Amino acid sequence: MFNLLQQDQEIFNILLEAVSEGVIIVDNHQHIMEVNKTAEALFGYKKSELIQRDLNLLLPSNYHKNHTTHFEAFVKNGKPRQMGEASDLFALKKDGSIIAIEVELNPFKIYNKTYVMALIKDVSDKKETEKDLMLKSSALQSASNGIIITDALKPDNPVIYFNSAFQNLTGYSSKEILNHNCRFLQGKDRDQEPLKKLRKAIKKGESCQVTLRNYKKDGTPFWNDLYIMPIVNNKDIITNFIGIQNDVSLRKNVEEERNHLATIIQESLNEIYVFDSTTLKFLNVNHGAQKNIGYTFEELKQMTPLDLKTQEDEIVFRDNINVLIKKNVEKLEFETIHQRKDGTTYPVEVHLQLSSLGEKEVFVAIILDITERKTYTEKLEKEVEERTAQLKVALSKEKELNELKTKFLSLVSHEFKTPLSGILTSSVLLSKYKLSEEQEKRDKHIKTIADKVQYLNSILNDFLSLERLETGKLNYNFNHFKLSKVIDEVIYNANMLLKEGQSIKYPNDIDNYSLYQDEKSIVLILSNLVNNAILYSPEHKTIAIDVSQDETTTTIKIKDQGIGIPLKDQKNIFDRYYRAENVSNTQGTGIGLNIVKNHLENLGGTIHFTSEEHHGTTFTITFPNTAKP
Repeated sequence: MFNLLQQDQEIFNILLEAVSEGVIIVDNHQHIMEVNKTAEALFGYKKSELIQRDLNLLLPSNYHKNHTTHFEAFVKNGKPRQMGEASDLFALKKDGSIIAIEVELNPFKIYNKTYVMALIKDVSDKKETEKDLMLKSSALQSASNGIIITDALKPDNPVIYFNSAFQNLTGYSSKEILNHNCRFLQGKDRDQEPLKKLRKAIKKGESCQVTLRNYKKDGTPFWNDLYIMPIVNNKDIITNFIGIQNDVSLRKNVEEERNHLATIIQESLNEIYVFDSTTLKFLNVNHGAQKNIGYTFEELKQMTPLDLKTQEDEIVFRDNINVLIKKNVEKLEFETIHQRKDGTTYPVEVHLQLSSLGEKEVFVAIILDITERKTYTEKLEKEVEERTAQLKVALSKEKELNELKTKFLSLVSHEFKTPLSGILTSSVLLSKYKLSEEQEKRDKHIKTIADKVQYLNSILNDFLSLERLETGKLNYNFNHFKLSKVIDEVIYNANMLLKEGQSIKYPNDIDNYSLYQDEKSIVLILSNLVNNAILYSPEHKTIAIDVSQDETTTTIKIKDQGIGIPLKDQKNIFDRYYRAENVSNTQGTGIGLNIVKNHLENLGGTIHFTSEEHHGTTFTITFPNTAKP
């Protein structure tokens, strides 16, 4: 614990527990002096197990060797520092587990002793998410197939992404690829029959697979086995096309073809079935098909396509596929109904063609579930897009919270350090004035101490009130009282804050005004407004309080002749921690008006103001004469 006055220690403890991050405070010897409950939970230690222990207790052993040097350099520098964002930083828990953390270090001094406050946040989940995204991005870049993504919402469907395999395949530079339609691969050879099929599919927003003659940048031709698929957003609008390119100019041997086919089958997001052309039994079924149909691969190996259909018999089916065996056509496309293991059915679009697996003829069937008119790939891309958007929102909120936290700590440090310094200075000087004729000097410093303590108490009350408002722990206590009693109390306390020549104009004819309200809240509201009027008004000015009351509502106006609120700041004046630009050098926390507004709204009241810079401000509040609990 620190050697602070009891009231200061209580304030310090309240603020320590109000911070959401784990807080650890060490002295210049790296001995742990204080922790909050969040830090206890984060590291798994009780407070009593940490106090006066060396900080190395919470550091992995590989940090121990250099940590003292880094710590001494940091203390010597004396400036706050962020750690763990640009590079990985880890901490050691009591159970021996290591967690990723981000730390903000803030040095400070109390009675000429140096301490360091560390704000610690467990970012293990965040690091895992970032790692997952990096792995997915790396997977796209390391794919052997050329991959491009185009923007279907822009004219001419330009390329917006390509992987290194595509660039290696074609030889074009980034400038020649990005923001151009991929027809540059066709050169002048644009009358190919498959191109008509490709254009038609793009126009209809459908998947398509074609083999095209394409040309590298140096003019070398190659056969490009191109597969495109549309990406649809949650409004059923096609936003992008994904194109997978494969140079099939040099055919691989039978084993490579088998492996390549197996890879395509397993990685495809559509249902893909390979079955024997003679027995019709399934030889291979990809994961997407197993998941949708409900059968395991072991079960499917004993089945044929007829077991998935609801109407067609074997004779009709063999007659239909015989045109492929006779090479009359290259591909069959038709719609039918498939039945899952659980008995449910769904409409599908079948793309069937004859292929070879080694020396065996096989059929390859690509099945599209047309219930939703989307491919499995679209669903996956949509999910990735949504997760990415969620991550961006989360990171944005985290950044906003970090900025708010930093602003809060800076504000608290400044607002408490200044009056505490004043108290300390006056206490030292007070001890030097011992003669009776120096009583006036003693009184002056006693008043300074009293003023600073009252200011600190006011700040603490604001923070406590704010905490209760946020957590919903604030209970209003309604009772009958005279409004004049509240006005008298507010003015009495405010008189101690008046500058030279300032005065408060007491409202007229309020002795008969009564309220059934929360008396403490009304006092807090009026005190904030009157104290602000005093603070932001120059010497020899009057603060006027005007009160009116009808059968249902009480209206109070507090008018000053102070510095006023700049027009551009007026829209934000009730925001928490916001302070107008013309009061940056004046003490204040920026939370008083926010608290006033929240209390008034809770009590069914309102607040508004008029203000002109350099001419003063008038705040007007209204609230019911009788509260409705």
